[in-house]
Amino acid sequence: MGTGKPFLEVLNKRKTERVPFWFMRQAGRYLPEYRELRAKSGGFLKMVYEPKIAAEITMQPIRRFGMDAAIIFSDILVIPQALGQKLEFVEGEGPKLDPLKTVSDFSRLNFSKFDATLSPVYAALRETKSQLQSGGYASTALIGFCGAPWTLAAYMIEGGGSDDFAKAKEFAKNDPKGFSQLIEYLVEANILYLSKQVEAGAETLQIFDSHAGVLDAQGFEEWVIKPTKKIIQGVRKTHPAIPIIGFPRNAGENYLRYVQETGVTAVGLDTHANRLWAAKTLQPLVPVQGNLDPQILIKGGDELARAANDILNDFSAAPFIFNLGHGVDKTTPVENVEKLVALLREQRLAA
Repeated sequence: MGTGKPFLEVLNKRKTERVPFWFMRQAGRYLPEYRELRAKSGGFLKMVYEPKIAAEITMQPIRRFGMDAAIIFSDILVIPQALGQKLEFVEGEGPKLDPLKTVSDFSRLNFSKFDATLSPVYAALRETKSQLQSGGYASTALIGFCGAPWTLAAYMIEGGGSDDFAKAKEFAKNDPKGFSQLIEYLVEANILYLSKQVEAGAETLQIFDSHAGVLDAQGFEEWVIKPTKKIIQGVRKTHPAIPIIGFPRNAGENYLRYVQETGVTAVGLDTHANRLWAAKTLQPLVPVQGNLDPQILIKGGDELARAANDILNDFSAAPFIFNLGHGVDKTTPVENVEKLVALLREQRLAA
């Protein structure tokens, strides 16, 4: 029996009459209504932890564009904060954490305030689910998410963002046993977090491994594939039917091992993924999601139309969800998103 939600139908490998779509970071700074709300809110984390505001932000692109899925407004770094690591978002600089420099620093992490810290996220999911049902968006699915252990650990050790996360890679290389303690801790945290998101109304989950691409093949196996597999197995002990999308950004040919070994329901492709290879190698195994370049969405015009149509042509013969290869950039003109959505609707109706 069908779900009535095209996004979920594709994840269940069922044929749909249209190609469903949503965009990573579809709720955010490119929208004037988001900027207006943020100016009054008192900061990014205050919005994340205020359920009604988080639900409102989640709904903004759904009301404006009608995507097939809404992803709850939050951030991957709520997990380290919930485990006791100091976190702040500095305007113009991004996230800043009190870095973990040695294994002894791991003692600062604990679960004593984990549920209390994250309970607003669950409340936001419940509120969003209610608004989707009451607001005429019954066919729109609700996505919960987390950051994968490697990506979280990289931020936690670096103390913020980085081009190559050299400190985290050095830590993992010099003390793999110690580093694995942190990874296992994050596996446990993510199983709890994702399971409670499902209980709060999430209909599918996405695991963001945004910095998987900085690892070599051995590191990818140890710190990306193995922990992701444990999380998926752990979540499915209590929620066996929940679809889980993996997004190991810039994984390259490691995408295949990721799909074969982790147990993901579907895989998100980054901007640089080879589409013809993915259509031939990955799509027979799982539905794929992706992978329009956000920079092309900024440019718009004929280039945007050509790129979107190329992606549809490459992937539409098998289960596919249209998305970007990374998040919507804050400089993206709203009218370009409108044009892309109109194009996708035309394609969907003709499918």
